[in-house]
Amino acid sequence: MRKWIHFPRQEGQVSRQAHADFPEQGIYEREIGRSGFFGPATHLHHKHAPTGWSDWQGPLRPRLLDLNQLQQISTPCPWNVPDILFNAHCRYRLWKLDSAMPKLARNADGDELLFIHQGEGELFCDYGHLTIRDGDYIVLPRSTMWRIEPTSPMTILLIEATNDSYQLPEKGMVGPHAVFDAAMLDTPKIDDAFLAQQDENEWQVEIKRHQQISTITYPFNPLDAIGWHGDLAVVRINWRDIRPLMSHRYHLPPSAHTTFVASRFVICTFVPRPIESDPGALKVPFYHSNDDYDEVLFYHAGDFFSRDNIDAGMVSFHPAGFTHGPHPKAFAAGQAYKKKFTDEVAVMLDTRDALEIGESALVVENPDYVNSWKVK
Repeated sequence: MRKWIHFPRQEGQVSRQAHADFPEQGIYEREIGRSGFFGPATHLHHKHAPTGWSDWQGPLRPRLLDLNQLQQISTPCPWNVPDILFNAHCRYRLWKLDSAMPKLARNADGDELLFIHQGEGELFCDYGHLTIRDGDYIVLPRSTMWRIEPTSPMTILLIEATNDSYQLPEKGMVGPHAVFDAAMLDTPKIDDAFLAQQDENEWQVEIKRHQQISTITYPFNPLDAIGWHGDLAVVRINWRDIRPLMSHRYHLPPSAHTTFVASRFVICTFVPRPIESDPGALKVPFYHSNDDYDEVLFYHAGDFFSRDNIDAGMVSFHPAGFTHGPHPKAFAAGQAYKKKFTDEVAVMLDTRDALEIGESALVVENPDYVNSWKVK
């Protein structure tokens, strides 16, 4: 058994409440925390912005990847898509799909999470049929057979829980129905569309295991179920079904927006919500040193209120080990309370293990991103 060294203390000028009512000379609050936002933490008050660096050298720098610039052609096989970020427990990719998959896919390496960034289509899998659209999360349990028929060109974020599974977060004192009720999770249907796609033609299944592909050929469509019962299935929820936790007097940490949990990483969803209205409350994300987790944010839609010059389809990557937080313009706008409501939609990946960057992603990196915190 282990126990954190834990004995709350205070020194100098401090606020009584984190993220609110800062000392006059210490408006720049920085949180130093462990275990993401779940462990012990200390809040320091600084005279200057903790991100006010004048120069940065070395590989730890924050990165911005414009995935809109990826030279990526549409492919009917998700296993042909190169990694953007990866480690032993997670693989992060962006998939362009313009036409129906002629073969079934099956991931034997772990659960697969699909986030539909653009487009819509029909998903057929072991469990039946789902119509899918932009903003949908689809959790595909390990070894599920599936294929997609787009009805408009699709861009899909793929996040693999390698040798792992996706589960729901423990919601504690707010209860199991907060953020989204499990009753909101949709499952595939054995409907007319599913039954109509069953045939006696030859079909192939491309199975990924240990990043290698095996192909199985059937003289019939193996998606031939006529029914199922149990408590394991493909599930779908759209970001529009998420009702975020809010506090008008306190800026909640990203962990309050957790959507799915794996053993070594979490997925959070930021959706539109009212901005804190209490005069003393922080109104933008706080500066923080999340020294145990790499942080990745995929920008899906809207105006990203804590960042500057960020467009939908971009990804920010902040490795563990340095302080980060809102850009100077965003911080100033928060102090002025210029916006009363956020309209951003973003998907955050927080990994306990360091991520590596794929070669294809390096080509679309904005090398000047590290300088975007400088006051101009």
